[in-house]
Amino acid sequence: MITPSLDVLCIGNAIVDVIADADDAFLAGQGLDKGSMRLIDEAEAVRLYGVMGPGRELSGGSAGNTAAGLAALGIRTGFIGQVADDQLGKIYQHDVEAQGVEFLVAARGDVGATARCLILVTPDAQRTMNTFLGAAQRLEAKDVDLARVADAAIVYLEGYLWDPAEPRAAMEAAIDAAHAAGRKVAFTLSDTFCVDRHRDGFWALIDAGQIDILFANEAELLAMAGGENFEAALAMLAAKVGTLVVTRSEAGAVAVSDEERASVAAEPIERLVDTTGAGDLFAAGFLAGQARGLGLEVSLKLGAIAAAEVIQHYGARPEADLKALAGDLLG
Repeated sequence: MITPSLDVLCIGNAIVDVIADADDAFLAGQGLDKGSMRLIDEAEAVRLYGVMGPGRELSGGSAGNTAAGLAALGIRTGFIGQVADDQLGKIYQHDVEAQGVEFLVAARGDVGATARCLILVTPDAQRTMNTFLGAAQRLEAKDVDLARVADAAIVYLEGYLWDPAEPRAAMEAAIDAAHAAGRKVAFTLSDTFCVDRHRDGFWALIDAGQIDILFANEAELLAMAGGENFEAALAMLAAKVGTLVVTRSEAGAVAVSDEERASVAAEPIERLVDTTGAGDLFAAGFLAGQARGLGLEVSLKLGAIAAAEVIQHYGARPEADLKALAGDLLG
């Protein structure tokens, strides 16, 4: 097998996050469920932006956040996601490349506006997300360089991108190219919203052996299994994939691979500020460990460290030196 030039290639929605403080009364007045994610059209994005408080514009998107975390940990990383040829698209590409990630899809002028997510953060650090997908949902299979996909040791896909038909076809092509080259495919369920909409499609991928590493939080795991017993759900999913990784917020995380099981506690933090990106950065830490050939427990520890860093500030991308925080764990 040819040695890959990328350790991890992330494929997902290219989204600029606009993060603002809000209180429960504001959410109630807007008819929003705290902690949820909903898809909105451009008109609603403009309306909500007009009534929310002052925002901070930061490049985001689930897989993009994971790519940023991987690069911060010294992992050779690429990103595939569609942006428009507009100001936000230029900002997004600049941010990705400035973090040391290869940006592998050209901006287009025929895909509408670059995607944005309006994130309302309440005092308890819960985030309520309102996502206008815009150009992100126009990623097409022809725009994905399958040679670069085959040249990555691990290809990481986000469930959020499964919603529109065009990106789904692009992801399916990437999965086929990765496996044809003997590479691993990692997949995150992203949100219970995604599971509820695409449970059958996700199960089809899993049952067909298309997923080598599956990421979920506890709620997503239970939603996929259709039950309320954590251990039963864990066993059900673990039997279907090579490696299953489940995060449990303050209860830490667990991973199962074949007959091996490992768990870690959540890392201590000084102050919880914003949970946006916690799962994305956990995936970055875990994948960094796997890319370096480290075991389950060390990979989980790296995930916990990365997640703890990102929840102590606004924004879903690391601000502290993740390699320094990881210390000797990365080898």
